[in-house]
Amino acid sequence: MLFISLKSVLHHVRYFPLWSALTVLRWRAFDLRSRGLGTTFGLILRWFPPARRRFDREAKRVFPDMKRGARAKLGQKMGMQMGRTLFEIYHDAEFQTQHHKFNTSGPGLVALKEAQAAGKGAIIVSGHFGQWEAVRAVVKMHGLESGAVYRPNKNRHYERRILGGIEAGGKPILATGSVGTRALVRHLRDGGIISILLDEKYSEGVRIPFLGYDALTSLSAAQLALKYDLPMIPAYGIRTEDGNAFNVDFEAPIPHTDSITMTHAFNDSLSARIMTDPEQWYWMLRRWDGV
Repeated sequence: MLFISLKSVLHHVRYFPLWSALTVLRWRAFDLRSRGLGTTFGLILRWFPPARRRFDREAKRVFPDMKRGARAKLGQKMGMQMGRTLFEIYHDAEFQTQHHKFNTSGPGLVALKEAQAAGKGAIIVSGHFGQWEAVRAVVKMHGLESGAVYRPNKNRHYERRILGGIEAGGKPILATGSVGTRALVRHLRDGGIISILLDEKYSEGVRIPFLGYDALTSLSAAQLALKYDLPMIPAYGIRTEDGNAFNVDFEAPIPHTDSITMTHAFNDSLSARIMTDPEQWYWMLRRWDGV
């Protein structure tokens, strides 16, 4: 019982700074609240040593010649982006209705609609880049709905808020693991759409280059696309310069070959996006650990 109490207290303590930031800003306009949380996260990445060291470790790997000052500025910009992204996910029900913010492009959306018209499911693949929930917002704007795969958070307070936000963007929301995988297969076989972020480390994955270095990457999306003859469509919600609007680009479906080749193609696609806009990727994923 004491262990449970201490664990609960620890969860409260870790969640309190985020709760405070959200509460202080709650009476301001949506974009001002988003910018406020972004500024807070940017300062944390710039001046909080543990966060800065974790960012530096990953950024140095990809940009070994980047000067310290430029790297610090990149970390601050990334923090600002991620703060805004988190705020928008927490308030996804409101975010999803702001259609004026989304500029859509790319052939993948047509492919998605064609699959649905044929009664087939589809797999959208993306990463922790820009605002990935903008992709599902655009899908919903076009009269469709995409579920998503997510990793449950151990902190029950954060988990409750983040899951509620993600569910507002579309259902079903399926947790990683065997139960979620079975539900995912049923959803796809029934003609549903699912969105998967493929840039986390998967211990059961295979080594595939990502930003120039081997990274353990899941083959599951490609395997499902091949098994059920579904389009696998890379899509990205790229935050524009003012931070309040998004270019949502649906790339052409990845050609069906084999699961490794297809996943390699996605890693190349996301890597190219990151190299163009490095501040929009979440560098804190420990992407290359264990390789």
